[in-house]
Amino acid sequence: MRAAPDAPYPQHWEADVVAADGATAHLRPISPDDADAVVAFHSRLSERTRYYRYFSPYPTIPARDLKRFVEVDHHDSVALVLWLGGEIIAIGRYVRLGPNGDGGKSDSAEVAFVVRDDHQGRGLGSILLEHLAAAAEEVGITRFVAEVLTENRGMIRTFRQAGYDVTRAMEGSTLHLEFDVAATERSTEVRLAREQAAEARSVANVLHPRSVAVVGASTDPGKLGHVVLANLLRGGFTGPVYPVNPDHRSVRGVRAYPTVLDIPDDVDLAVVAVPAPEVSDVVDGSLAKGVKALVVVTSGFGETGDEGVAAQRELVTLARSRGMRVVGPSALGVVNLDPGYRLNATLAPQLPPAGRVGFFCQSGALGIQILATAAQRRLGLSTFVSAGNRADLSGNDLMQYWDTDPATDVVLLYLESFGNPRKFARVARRLARRKPVVAVASGRHATPGLAASTSPLEEASVAAVFDQSGVIRVSSVDELFDVALLVANQPLPAGPRIGVVGNSSALGVLAADVALAHGMHLAFPPIDVGAMAEPAELADAAARALEDDGCDALVIVFSPPVSTEGNEHADALAEVVTGADKPVATTFLASAGVPEHLVVPSPPEAGGADVPARGSVPSYPSPERAVLALARVVRYTQWLERPVGDFVVPPGCDLTAARALVDGWGPQETATVLSDEQTDALLRAVGIRVAPFRRARSAQEAVDAAAELGGPVVLKTVVRTWRHRSDLAGVRLGLTDPDAVTSAYQQLAQLSGSPEVDVQAQVPPGLPVVVELRDDPSFGSLVSFGLAGVVTELLGDRAYCATPLSTMDAHTLVRAPRAAPLLDGYRGSRPMDLAALEDLLLRVGQLADHVPELRSLALDPILVAEQGVYPTSMRAVLGPPPGPRDAGPRRLGA
Repeated sequence: MRAAPDAPYPQHWEADVVAADGATAHLRPISPDDADAVVAFHSRLSERTRYYRYFSPYPTIPARDLKRFVEVDHHDSVALVLWLGGEIIAIGRYVRLGPNGDGGKSDSAEVAFVVRDDHQGRGLGSILLEHLAAAAEEVGITRFVAEVLTENRGMIRTFRQAGYDVTRAMEGSTLHLEFDVAATERSTEVRLAREQAAEARSVANVLHPRSVAVVGASTDPGKLGHVVLANLLRGGFTGPVYPVNPDHRSVRGVRAYPTVLDIPDDVDLAVVAVPAPEVSDVVDGSLAKGVKALVVVTSGFGETGDEGVAAQRELVTLARSRGMRVVGPSALGVVNLDPGYRLNATLAPQLPPAGRVGFFCQSGALGIQILATAAQRRLGLSTFVSAGNRADLSGNDLMQYWDTDPATDVVLLYLESFGNPRKFARVARRLARRKPVVAVASGRHATPGLAASTSPLEEASVAAVFDQSGVIRVSSVDELFDVALLVANQPLPAGPRIGVVGNSSALGVLAADVALAHGMHLAFPPIDVGAMAEPAELADAAARALEDDGCDALVIVFSPPVSTEGNEHADALAEVVTGADKPVATTFLASAGVPEHLVVPSPPEAGGADVPARGSVPSYPSPERAVLALARVVRYTQWLERPVGDFVVPPGCDLTAARALVDGWGPQETATVLSDEQTDALLRAVGIRVAPFRRARSAQEAVDAAAELGGPVVLKTVVRTWRHRSDLAGVRLGLTDPDAVTSAYQQLAQLSGSPEVDVQAQVPPGLPVVVELRDDPSFGSLVSFGLAGVVTELLGDRAYCATPLSTMDAHTLVRAPRAAPLLDGYRGSRPMDLAALEDLLLRVGQLADHVPELRSLALDPILVAEQGVYPTSMRAVLGPPPGPRDAGPRRLGA
């Protein structure tokens, strides 16, 4: 919606942003109160920078110019300032050009920005440009022009590398640049790549510190500060550790300092363990010290209620405005097992071996159990973060980091909620193409007594997002480790054909049953070598199974005879299965983890025999768990083989027109049901045509409507109930005769108890389906698809996809319901037009993605014919947009 020329301060333009070096800053529109800060900013610019910006020495800002700089209308003149620690470090602005040729306002504006010399090279110019472009689009400016001195290579590079289609013209010593501000495919790629690099760098600042301060380090072994300090020292952190305690000269034999500022050397990471009211003072001192990140293990914030939530927000705002990311509060801490760091900045007493698995967990209490279980099951971790209240650093940030971390091959997530679910879907989809992502999502059911911030996750929503994103969904922490052990140690299966070898027919049959129940196929009947088989016999059977070209994965079920502990069998198996090119899972001795005899040792510098390397063979307590882990991984490999599809805007889908319609209807402060005319206009904007209809309130109006529509018509009630759907099916027929229309009207009005009846043009016969936008409190709108009917709804036979929809998403969605074969020639019937149905889903998906105020939409029913699809009923509701969006310029979540 376009702001008025006298628009108030646009608070929604404020944002916390991450620079290229991973540090944060606060961006907001300028205000008259910033005059002194602007003068101070200008005074710290070098002569060269001032010359590049103003084309003259411009040593001081005249009062008249200063007034013009800070007093803007946030419409035709806009200025954005970047703040760090109470100082302006960069300013960007645009001013709309003069009247166009018709005497109206120009849709072009001149843009410029300047960055303080000591902050140049941090990518701040590109951040300003993104936010200025978004502000310009909001007020109807579509094109930027810029005049840049040819020797100002930094600004030229910023424009050139932003991904816009820039035209250039030389005018003496000045380069004249012009480009449309609307996002292009290239500019979107650039924005997302810069976001990924900056957020990954901010996480690296947390996990790769050269030095750590423990603020609140206590001499009392029962205090958090003492535990963290002890774990840092015990873990052998490779850099200096500085206890901060104003009352003691040393803690655990290490020199202590009264404050962070008293530490004589640089500090990269500060672990904060002081009471909640003292945390803000620590943030201030950390800024002055140049600390890059905070890990706040202190509790007493968001988990305590409204006051705690406010204090938590204040903490994050304070830290970000001073350039720092925050892990926590109420965090267990962070771990980096890289031998070059050996960082254990946590409250956990036990760590697993070093490995190549990254783990993100929200719960601190569960984090201790997770680390202990990983150690017991010999699952090696690269890095671990328990984010507690997740006020700032989130799972999305960690996935951005792990995507490019060469030390991490597998990502594990324990999630209780989603901060920005749309961003999660985008980032996870990209990451899962490169590395397996395994996740358990708790909190799917409402539980009395939980804080309001822990709203339950909708099962259909989580399933849809995980399926689209390629995330391996598991239902428990045990299963999380089961799958992790497999993907961390074994190759991915080439297909769903599984072989079963063992010394127990009962266990073999059980494994086969579970495999078939989870959609896998048996490569051959289970092989039973007999309970008393020699080690060589078992190993030989396993070798033959692995050599079988029809076998994609192998499960070995072994129950040792009473007379042996099974070590000889394990040694024989190890020669065959360790390092195999097909995945192998065992139930060796019913152990959970990697049995010692099936370990492939790591190189000595990585831990040797104590750290299982890739090729080690995991064991599971039961055949069911072994096969289920394989089934999860098989489904992931099938997702990898599935084409991504294209994110396209179908022909005739005018999203600008749809956006203009909603803007014209005013702000959506509460849920509002759109009229039929409004809904029809919105659908037509994106190329969806609902069969024309007229509302009749008397028999004569029904006859007149039928004559106006021409041709056969269908009469149906406006009041929709299950009874009416069933009882009135016989009168929804093609009618042309006025007497027949009158008779049908009277029957419908009597049965429904309402004089309102819809008279609709008859469409070609087809199978009825339902397409809806489902409103989810966490994820926004999901596209739902299924066949129409009471039985289908009773059985919950619906499929869901999160927007944006790719062509492959739409293809998958129409084939996902169990009843979908009815649309595609089931038992010799004629196939319906699935291509047209996919096209309609893409249009609905684009509408949902670009008009977030559309809280729900129902097209019920849509008749899918042999040629074409014909929506016959519609209902739409507008309301306030849901939580955070994953579009527009880069910004951190609120």
